[in-house]
Amino acid sequence: MRKTPYRAIAFVLLLPFSCAKTFAAAGQNSSSQPPRIELRAVAALARRVVPWISPSLVLERIPKDRGRDVFELATANGKLIIRASDAPSAAFGLNWYLKYYCHRSISHLGNNIAPVSSLPTLHHPVRITTPFRYRYNFNYCTLDYSLAFADWAQWQREIDWMALNGVNLALAVNGTEAIWQNTLRRIGYTESEILDFIPSPAYEAWWLMGNLEGWGDPVTQRTIDDRKALELKILARMRDLGIEPVLQGFYGMVPASLSKKFPSANIVEQGTWNSFRRPRILLSTDPLFARMASIYYDEVKKLYGPVRFFGGDLFHEGGSTTGLDVPTIARGVQTSMLNANSNAIWVLQAWQGNPKDELLDGLDRTKILVLNLSGRDWETRQGFHGSPWVWGMINNFGENTGLFGDLNEIATEPPRALATPAGQTMMGIGAIMEGIKNNPVVYDLLFEMAWQPKPVDVHQRIGGYVKYRYGGTSPALEKAWQRLVDTVYRSGSGAQSIFCARPSLDVKGASTWGTTKLAYDTATLEQAAREFVSVRAEFGANDAYQADAVDLVRQVISNRGLAAYQKMVSAYAAKDKPRFNAAASLFLNLLRDEDLVLATRKEFLLGRWLEEAKASAHTEEESAANEKNARTLITYWGPDDPSTDVHDYACKEWSGLLQGFYRARWEMFIRELNSRLDGNPPKEPDYFAFERQWTRQRDVFPATPSGDPATIAAHVLTRVTH
Repeated sequence: MRKTPYRAIAFVLLLPFSCAKTFAAAGQNSSSQPPRIELRAVAALARRVVPWISPSLVLERIPKDRGRDVFELATANGKLIIRASDAPSAAFGLNWYLKYYCHRSISHLGNNIAPVSSLPTLHHPVRITTPFRYRYNFNYCTLDYSLAFADWAQWQREIDWMALNGVNLALAVNGTEAIWQNTLRRIGYTESEILDFIPSPAYEAWWLMGNLEGWGDPVTQRTIDDRKALELKILARMRDLGIEPVLQGFYGMVPASLSKKFPSANIVEQGTWNSFRRPRILLSTDPLFARMASIYYDEVKKLYGPVRFFGGDLFHEGGSTTGLDVPTIARGVQTSMLNANSNAIWVLQAWQGNPKDELLDGLDRTKILVLNLSGRDWETRQGFHGSPWVWGMINNFGENTGLFGDLNEIATEPPRALATPAGQTMMGIGAIMEGIKNNPVVYDLLFEMAWQPKPVDVHQRIGGYVKYRYGGTSPALEKAWQRLVDTVYRSGSGAQSIFCARPSLDVKGASTWGTTKLAYDTATLEQAAREFVSVRAEFGANDAYQADAVDLVRQVISNRGLAAYQKMVSAYAAKDKPRFNAAASLFLNLLRDEDLVLATRKEFLLGRWLEEAKASAHTEEESAANEKNARTLITYWGPDDPSTDVHDYACKEWSGLLQGFYRARWEMFIRELNSRLDGNPPKEPDYFAFERQWTRQRDVFPATPSGDPATIAAHVLTRVTH
């Protein structure tokens, strides 16, 4: 094993000697004292995540550095001393020490947190300050694609991960169902009418964004109560760790049925969203709006305590603004928030032209925060014309499985933005992915950039990442990762797997808006995979290495599947049946092999997702409904309309789903093309009927992994594929 120094040393600032003396004194005099109350949650986090470091941890509070969050690290008398301006800064400081001195790391896709033999000594104190006020986490969609049925144990791990990455602002909208239930009760709705409005937990995100209402099997009272109880735990832990929650605000989204109950109210039809009927918008200029907003925010406070940050987007992904005075409507929405809390901040998503300039023109911009979800909208819109904003990256849509992410953009764009005129109102950096269980290197770098005012050389930095990701390094590992930086992590284009697509002779992407086109040289990626698995004897016991071996080989097999599909299409066009069937056999064998590799890791199991859905139920009826919604979300999505555009949007390369769902669709396709090659008239398979029927099934899939990940990945990688 070859040791390499951490190369991106520009992150580290050395403290003056006087500070070092202070640290030494802390190590002597404060180690037996409990940390101040606001840092006790960080000590508890350490006990949960890295208990081996907990007895040696000293935590102290220091002032902000000219209004900016800061942490300092030092060692003295066998103690790690972390002094920080707040809990998220202290937790990030702990993670910094774990990564760059203990060579340990934590992620959604594999961990490397074994105890070190002795606590590494810092020869010089370290002090790091962030130029940003906020480090934001979560897309609305994340809370469904990744966490729809998550229990407290999962949420506790998620919040710990956020804190260790310095997050201090995060979306937390579980339990919004109870707010709406109490609000609608107070304006005369019956219990059944309320439940007709609230969707399944798997679809809460799109309800809150005003895209649909009441989709999925009817939610039950026990589900609402469970989600309220879970939200209380989430909020308590987030607040303990200094993470401010963003709850859902009242922006006028109301049940379509409200028009019948209040026929004179100014309620505007919003049309459809991907074949779903949208909820309507109650205009803030109507007296009913002020009444409902007052009730809504009163219920927020009763249920979840005082809240400062509120989300909610008018006209998200469409909606009708024809004839509306948008600035006045927006001003009314903000006024209702400020009436509830005079310090309230309205958190708006910048996506597909929203929030419109005319909407922003109606607002007090000192009381908003715009999340730039992706791309360079912040630049084309000139920092949203002086609005406080956060540079963000979606990176992942629908929690699609795949290796992708533009590391260079992450390493250079935030500092570049900060140096422009728009940087005057740039308040932070955010991870706004639609799914979290993918590409840990992306989110690791993104949150580090919140503490880095200058661009980073990704090729230089990756050596440090390798070392803390796997606890050590080797020439082969470093070569493999340099190739990954030059291929899958050079472009933000996330190609979807051909295996996940509804079959046709002209597949462009698995989903309507997706692509199967690869933006890199597949031979280079295969070389990276061979180099990576070549060191399995040395690193194969490491959890993070296992996860990456499986994910990397999965990507290689998926790419080979695309080549096999192209051979199928070519052979069919040539009416060469033997060549067509040879290519089809290769395609199905690759799909089988990928399923076999994925079965070795819990993160890639269909059965685990379905068991989470069933475990959150109290009755067999709830269990069946939850499972159906969990299956529907990752397949045809909805609604029950064969022409739905959203099908396969949340496609996954998961063991069980590949063999139990995708393979069946491709076999239907292959049989049909063979029939056509035999001279029979075309008869297009009814894929939607199959998909809908599959979501109603209750067959059980393995929820625990089987087999050695590194060994099986290496074996499958070397199979003959042509």
